[in-house]
Order: sequence, then structure tokens, then C-alpha cells
Amino acid sequence: MNRLLLALSVTFIATLAAAQERIAPAANAEVYIVAPINGAKVHGPVTVRFGLKGMGIAPAGVKFDNTGHHHLLVDTDLSEVKLDAPMPATDKILHFGKGQTETTLTLAPGKHTLQLVFADYLHDSFDPPLHSQKIIVTVE
Repeated sequence: MNRLLLALSVTFIATLAAAQERIAPAANAEVYIVAPINGAKVHGPVTVRFGLKGMGIAPAGVKFDNTGHHHLLVDTDLSEVKLDAPMPATDKILHFGKGQTETTLTLAPGKHTLQLVFADYLHDSFDPPLHSQKIIVTVE
């Protein structure tokens, strides 16, 4: 039920954003993954902590200048995400529209990639996109 509500909310926000131009991020803004570090070998569940410099966090749907919220790409390449439209909520594109700055993931053993994309109040990527480096973690 929660996924359905999230999907409906994202669809509603996407409709509102259809005519909206993408917003530029603040100068020198930076998004990054605090933990785990690239190349880490971890045991599940995996806690991922998000970092942000030069901008602030606000929930989805709340418009304040120089703010947004995180989206986490799990085993997904940034080139696979349509950045000129609101990001969909899937099991590989996780939304943190309440302003969360960390999450705990249950990942199968093996190698996984993680990457953050910071988006505005309508789930639109900033222009140019504000994203972290992709990291690789190995779940043992």
C-alpha cells in the first residue's frame, strides 16, 4: 500500500512538473555517500548515510530555494535514469522525499553499486544534475 501511495504521489507531482523548467543547483553544491565507503566489504543489512554540502534538505512537495531531497540508485547506472523528467520510484531508484539522510538496505551477497541523485521538490533532477560518485560495496 505504501508503494502504491508513493507511486501515485510521484505521478501527481510529475503532472505538476510537466511545464516546469529544471532548476540549477546552488554553486559548489555537492552530494556524496558518507558511508559505506567505496570498496567496502560489509555485512547486511547495510546502512547508507547521505552527505550534502552547499544546499539544504526539504521534503518533496515543499519548495524552498536551494533545497531538495535524496534519491538512491541501487545497482542502476545514472545513464539509465531519465534526468529531464521526475524520477520514478522503483526497487532500484529509492526516494527519500521526507528529507531522510540515511537508510538501511537489505542487499543480497555480492557486489552492488550505490549512487545518490539530489532532486528538487518535484523529484526533478537539478540542471546540471547533482549526483554523487558511484560506489561499489561487497556484501558478504
